[in-house]
Amino acid sequence: MGLARRLAAKGEILGGTAPTESVSKTMGLYLAELFRLGGGENFVPPSSLAEAMDVSVPAVSRMGRRLTQMGLVDRAHYRGIRLTTTGRREGLRTIRYHRLAEAFLVNVMGYGWHEAHDLADALAEIADEAFVQRMDEKAGYPRRCPHGEPIPTPDGEMPVVDDVPLGEIAEGEDVLVSRVRTRDADRLQYLAKVGLVPEARVRVEARAPFGGAMRVRIGREECVLGSELAAALYVTRLDD
Repeated sequence: MGLARRLAAKGEILGGTAPTESVSKTMGLYLAELFRLGGGENFVPPSSLAEAMDVSVPAVSRMGRRLTQMGLVDRAHYRGIRLTTTGRREGLRTIRYHRLAEAFLVNVMGYGWHEAHDLADALAEIADEAFVQRMDEKAGYPRRCPHGEPIPTPDGEMPVVDDVPLGEIAEGEDVLVSRVRTRDADRLQYLAKVGLVPEARVRVEARAPFGGAMRVRIGREECVLGSELAAALYVTRLDD
């Protein structure tokens, strides 16, 4: 179990009311996941948040009450949980710390992109703003993490990424890989092996109907992607 899940589980066990003057690391993880699931504006069902955090729905309910008391989220019956402006800022801070830590681990420390997620959780747990600034500098001020996800700015803005799922691309079209949206280490290792990484140029050679597998070309090599793996790849069209 990664550190993020262990912290979430810790929040499930502790319960109670947190001090209103500070946002704990566990709370930051919840807020970050709410942003990922709801885009910072939409309500997220408690069941979806529980699945993403690998905790129980009652644990999400207890944390939701705490975050509501602190003015970090709004809750509505039959709709779920939504970030407030303050909650959005705190969630983006957590995302920024995590993605910069991933970039530092890969760009500076030489870790594989399949190793970086849990280690980045550990770094983000001990990081303060000065530490994050140093990682940012050493990593070369990256705008994206190794998986292609945008890194929020220091003033709390999430850069807009204009890309589409690979499954929407027609046969014969050339695209660039923008983001790889999976945390599974085995899948990341495979994608790196075949060259399906951010900035790679890809041509869709053929695709089965009804959301089936697709055959793609990367350079001189070809590989076949199942629908589940293809769904993790987001791309930009070359004319964009």
